[in-house]
Amino acid sequence: MTKPSQHQVVQIGTPKEKAILSKSQKEFNRLIRKIEKLSSELHDLREATQHIQLRIQRDYRPLVEQYAQYRADMVRVFDRAYENKDFSKTEKKKLADLILNVAFELIDQYGIDDLKPIYDKYDTNGFDKTNTESDELTADLMKEMMSNMFGIQFDETVDLSDPQKMTAYVQEQLAQRESAEAERQQQATEQRNKKPKSEKQQAREAKKQVDERNITKAVRTLYMDLVKAFHPDREPDEAEKQRKTEVMHRVTDAYEKSDLLALLRLQLEFEHIDQTHLENLAEEQLKYYNKILKQQSEELDNEFFTLQNELAAMTGRPSFAVSSPIALEFSLNSDIAQMKRDIKQIKSDVKAFADPGLLKKWLKTYRIQKPDDLSFFDF
Repeated sequence: MTKPSQHQVVQIGTPKEKAILSKSQKEFNRLIRKIEKLSSELHDLREATQHIQLRIQRDYRPLVEQYAQYRADMVRVFDRAYENKDFSKTEKKKLADLILNVAFELIDQYGIDDLKPIYDKYDTNGFDKTNTESDELTADLMKEMMSNMFGIQFDETVDLSDPQKMTAYVQEQLAQRESAEAERQQQATEQRNKKPKSEKQQAREAKKQVDERNITKAVRTLYMDLVKAFHPDREPDEAEKQRKTEVMHRVTDAYEKSDLLALLRLQLEFEHIDQTHLENLAEEQLKYYNKILKQQSEELDNEFFTLQNELAAMTGRPSFAVSSPIALEFSLNSDIAQMKRDIKQIKSDVKAFADPGLLKKWLKTYRIQKPDDLSFFDF
């Protein structure tokens, strides 16, 4: 994929001429530079995201699974220790708490089902029933949170037994609310439109309509100029027809996206305009170009923000830590290094805790967490 910065440079004037540029020309250049920068950053971040996703599956996920298996080995060590008559009642209580907490997570999140018989020894309900009760508790907490955040009232007859169903229900309720609000606004607009409009209101609406037509015309004019030059249908030479077809794909793609910058690049690339043409753009035309470029800039800003949030959710890092390919790579490398240290430590602990004396010593430092110690965010 070609990076945006490798395209034809679009700019009015030279650095030496900056002082004599008009306000509209300076704004044109500023928006072009911003779009170029955002496009390049988005390109790099998308490529980095694909690379990071590959590395997560190849380098990080196997380490996570290996760590989970060592934790499962630790559960088995605790289970054997519980059967040892040398452990006191208090120590066994701690071992049971550890087994229940760790085994539940490993079965639920990693599918290590051979721990179920061990779990069931310490929970009279058994894993399956406890898991169902846990899901119900989580669902109740989610209902409460969604009610507080969005004011959603949950129908008790609706099946919300898993996160997917809960998410679907919430999205449906929000969509219905948005639809109702849109209908309300539409009715309000219709009511306002029925009222006689002042001359100022009529003038503003007329100006808005003219601006919208001129903005559309500005993009369409560039598009039609390129279409006339590169439409392949009447081209007799097959090689040239193929070239024009490829150019037309680029032209059409830019037009469908209302990508003014891409159309200007194409005009410059194929010498349909030159630097003199850009410098002689009328102020009125520049005004409409700048409105289009401002909209493009805002769309790129939103896309970059959305991608950042997706990466933050995927990596569990704050947005600022995944704002660039370097930050993404550094973040993943840190996670991999930490996971390797964790594996080394738990491997050593599994071996050490096979010694009852060392395990007893460690259990003295372990504290069973009481329900009152849990905060909302622990769930």
